[in-house]
Amino acid sequence: MSRIGKEPVKLAEGVTAAVDGAKVTVKGKLGELSYTMHDGITAKVEDGAVRVFCADDAELGKFHGLARALINNMVVGVSAGYKKQLSIEGTGFKAVLKGSELALSLGFASPKVFSIPAGLKVTVENDGLQVTVSGIDKQLVGESAARIRAYYPAEPYKGKGIKYVGEHIRRKQGKKVA
Repeated sequence: MSRIGKEPVKLAEGVTAAVDGAKVTVKGKLGELSYTMHDGITAKVEDGAVRVFCADDAELGKFHGLARALINNMVVGVSAGYKKQLSIEGTGFKAVLKGSELALSLGFASPKVFSIPAGLKVTVENDGLQVTVSGIDKQLVGESAARIRAYYPAEPYKGKGIKYVGEHIRRKQGKKVA
C-alpha cells in the first residue's frame, strides 16, 4: 500500500470532482481534466477531498500512489495552472510566434518550427529571448517545454542554446593553447 496514495487530495476552492467508475473528472475555473484509473484502483469524493483506494494486491500498490498524484496534479492544474519558462541565449537566437506555431531561429539553415498543442498557451517575451509555456495539464506543459528545449540544449562551453529559467549550466573550460 502506498503512503502517498493514502493521503486525501483536498479540492481547492471552486474545484469540483466527480468519479464515474474508473474515470475521475476535475473541473475548475481554468478548465476540465479527466483521468482513467488502472483496474483495481478506485476513488471517492467525500468532505471536499478525493480519496483513492487500492485493492489488496502487491502489484497495484505502485498505481495507488500514481493515481493520487495524477489527481492532485489535475486539481492544481484547473485551479492555478502550470507554467515553464525557457531562456534563449546566443547571437541571433530568438523565438517568434506565428499563429499556432513557434518558430525558433537557432543558427540552423532554417528555423525550427514547433506546433503548439491544443490546450497550451505559449508567449514570447524580451524580444524573442524568453518563451513561457503554460496550461492546465502538467504533463503536456512539461513535455512541450522539454521538446522546445531539445531543439538546441544549452551547451557547456559558451552557454548558448535553450535552457529553463533558473537552470544552472555547468560551464567547461575550453582548450588551452600551450
